Amino acid sequence: MTQDELKALVGRAALEHVVPNAVVGVGTGSTVNHFIDSLATMRSLVAGAVSSSDKSTERLRAHGIRVLDAADVERIPVYVDGADEIDSSGCMIKGGGAALTREKIVADLAERFVCIADESKRVDVLGRFPLPVEVIPMAAAQVARRFAVAYGGQARVREGVRTDNGQLILDVHGLHISDPLAMEREINQWPGVVTVGIFARHKASLCLLATPQGVVTLRY
Repeated sequence: MTQDELKALVGRAALEHVVPNAVVGVGTGSTVNHFIDSLATMRSLVAGAVSSSDKSTERLRAHGIRVLDAADVERIPVYVDGADEIDSSGCMIKGGGAALTREKIVADLAERFVCIADESKRVDVLGRFPLPVEVIPMAAAQVARRFAVAYGGQARVREGVRTDNGQLILDVHGLHISDPLAMEREINQWPGVVTVGIFARHKASLCLLATPQGVVTLRY
């Protein structure tokens, strides 16, 4: 199976975790696009969606699925999103699509985080994928220097990218994230950081992992 076929497979499998007649949280990215397309087949059972990006909002609305403002929703049963990496405890690196801040906001509304990914995203230790960090432009160089000093990481501004919030993304290479929760807490305190793309506080409740043999469910 191609990687796109694996993404489609796991996107369909996520429908089993959507709570009928409830609002669902929807993430961002190529795997989530398959989930949105699959969600359209049961849109009459979906009360609405809270979306983590403008691109996902457009796709949901194109399928006739109502998109609600996060400010108007107090709680959602399930948030479905992908990951750039996921470890054995359900901690993730996210932000390859530059939507990490809004993804974390929607994840915070959810009772459960259902991660959908293909098997290439599963790792023993986070950090092989460059860590995305959303920063305000004024702080970009300062935060990059701090990564070098504190963690030996090489941070580069992602060229030509502005987030939906109008900020920059730093991609940090050369990290070995053995304690994701501690690192997330530390970096989120640095002045100028909007959000770091470590999802440890908002880790996955379960992961639907697409493999050539089918979908494997990992629970954390």
